[in-house]
Amino acid sequence: MKKCYLLSLLSVSVACACQVQAATYPEPVGPSQSDFGGVGLMQVPTARIAKEGEFSLNYRDNDQYRYYSASIALLPWLETTVRYTDVRTRLYSNVDSFSGNQTYKDKAFDLKVRLWQEGYWLPDIALGARDLGGTGLFDSEYLVASKAWGPLDFTLGIGWGYLGNSGNIKNPFCEYDDKFCHRSGSSSAGSINGDQLFRGPASLFGGVEYQTPWQPLRLKLEYEGNDYQGDFAGKLEQSSKVNVGAIFRVTDWADINASYERGNTFMFGFTLRTNFNDFNTHHIDSNKVAYHPQPQSEILQHTVVADQLTDLKYNAGLDAPDLQVKGHTLSVKGEQYKYRDTQEGVDRANAILMNSLPDNIDTLQITQTRYNMPQVTTETQVASLRQQMEGYPLGHEKPLVQKRVNPIDPGTTEQGYYIEKDSLNYSLSPVLNQSVGGPESFYMYQVGVMGNADYWLTDHLVVAGGLFANIANNYNKFNYDGRPGDSSLPRVRTHIRDYVDNDVYINNLQANYLQYFGNGIYGQVYGGYLETMYGGAGAEVLYRPLDANWALGLDANYVKQRDWDNMMKFTNYKAATGHLTAYWQPLFLDDVLVKMSVGQYLAKDKGGTLDVSKRFDSGVVVGAYATLTNVSADEYGEGDFTKGFYVSLPLDLFTVTPNRDRAQINWTPLTRDGGQMLGRKYSLYGMTSDRDIHYR
Repeated sequence: MKKCYLLSLLSVSVACACQVQAATYPEPVGPSQSDFGGVGLMQVPTARIAKEGEFSLNYRDNDQYRYYSASIALLPWLETTVRYTDVRTRLYSNVDSFSGNQTYKDKAFDLKVRLWQEGYWLPDIALGARDLGGTGLFDSEYLVASKAWGPLDFTLGIGWGYLGNSGNIKNPFCEYDDKFCHRSGSSSAGSINGDQLFRGPASLFGGVEYQTPWQPLRLKLEYEGNDYQGDFAGKLEQSSKVNVGAIFRVTDWADINASYERGNTFMFGFTLRTNFNDFNTHHIDSNKVAYHPQPQSEILQHTVVADQLTDLKYNAGLDAPDLQVKGHTLSVKGEQYKYRDTQEGVDRANAILMNSLPDNIDTLQITQTRYNMPQVTTETQVASLRQQMEGYPLGHEKPLVQKRVNPIDPGTTEQGYYIEKDSLNYSLSPVLNQSVGGPESFYMYQVGVMGNADYWLTDHLVVAGGLFANIANNYNKFNYDGRPGDSSLPRVRTHIRDYVDNDVYINNLQANYLQYFGNGIYGQVYGGYLETMYGGAGAEVLYRPLDANWALGLDANYVKQRDWDNMMKFTNYKAATGHLTAYWQPLFLDDVLVKMSVGQYLAKDKGGTLDVSKRFDSGVVVGAYATLTNVSADEYGEGDFTKGFYVSLPLDLFTVTPNRDRAQINWTPLTRDGGQMLGRKYSLYGMTSDRDIHYR
């Protein structure tokens, strides 16, 4: 009885201490980044994961290494990090004439998954891996727990690989199988080191992060499990296993940090951050269309309404509207060119129509199109909409009577009016081609402009092309053509350096016939110069049920390789390529799209590509993909298989007016010839995004 009393008293004391500490010290400003990127102390990780959507760019520097990393919390329980490590004590290769002054660059991919979320008694628990898809120079696995107590955040974990080199405990998996007692050296670049996971020496590590009374300043102390005796930079002296550091929050989007590590080495750096869920801007036409109904008449003022639907300010974003009155229904059809949120365009169009609505209309139908293909019709009952716009008596609110249906074509009626769509459209945009971590220079670039034009010969047939012109680049540093010496595959992508060496070239020039067949089925056929490296012909069909969380597509193509010396001609290489692709948005993962494609690739290898992407509230999309084919790792060469990452940015985040344009940044650790898809200009799934009510 006395023991129970003492335990209860201790529990109350701890709880009171936590409340006092929390009241005395300011709330932490959020988890901070480690030297390697990803939430952690300095050299060791913690179980913490940043707020969902937080994106961090990190730089750390000491005498032996420079770490460049980008980390993002894709989900509340999932953190991913990509990193370049500049090994300052090593040249890029063993051939001095090839390396020049270029030091060795190591590419890596890290992953952390939270297994248990912190509660009153239990800590956050996470499982993670560093250098999961790299050369293995810093590969590590770890299981770690973190628990906060007032201004202190304690961490304790067990690490293998780089984190466990000192071997201060016995690997617990050795009891299961002797193979876990040993760990081999580094693997080939770009490969997944699956056969090394949780093997070799193991070490305990831990530490604490202290939130000082001055909120911008936090202090760190850690005990690490690495001994630095087998580092790629050379055998490094470790005077102490205890590291100390400080991090200072300069502003909401920037931290600076400094630390003293190994008892003899200074480390410094900074972190820049944003959150893709909170990343937004204010547009000058963000105000809703005011409801000012005009005196009702029996005839719709077509020209007035059409002008308001397309006016540059406070409009509905409907290009070339087609207005038809049939019975008691007013139908409007037009291409939504302005608003990413398809519902916003509908709401604005309805408000404009209500201001000039004839008294005999009881139903509104707004049909949105893209590339002259109807996407969806939103049907709204006028009486319900009028009540909502005028306001309900308190306590008598009712939902709006509105539904989305497959596109409805009212045809041409006597009370009809439409504006002709412009046949010719053109644009000029800047282009930045870049390569990071190459042998000649860490960063290589090409700045140019791309002129694009399309001309609609009919409502279904469009001719489109793009002309690229170089402005500046440092590609003169190229001293080899990218030919892989360890692969037996045809060179379907590794001629990229030969193509970008052209100052002016036709990037693409093709004809497309686009068609909506009804019931969610779309199709296209196309031919011409389809992308920078290939020309030919192909076709695609897509079945996409309205507002469903899945779709199914099929494309088939026959292409020839364009000649990099004269891009209007072709080489002798030709291939048939195509894929069956399933699209799925899991209901248990918010705004996540899973794409699975199976088929034949440009090098005539057969296999599948898994692409997983996350769309954040701002419209930013972050994704990763991996391709496995029937080509063995030895035939494929360095990297074992094709993989990469991308970030797609809606451009209206950077403009004062809304628009639907996007820019994509791709990062491919290594360009090889296996598992390469044709880069088609038009994809039906992207062209039919308005069929998803959740798309923003």
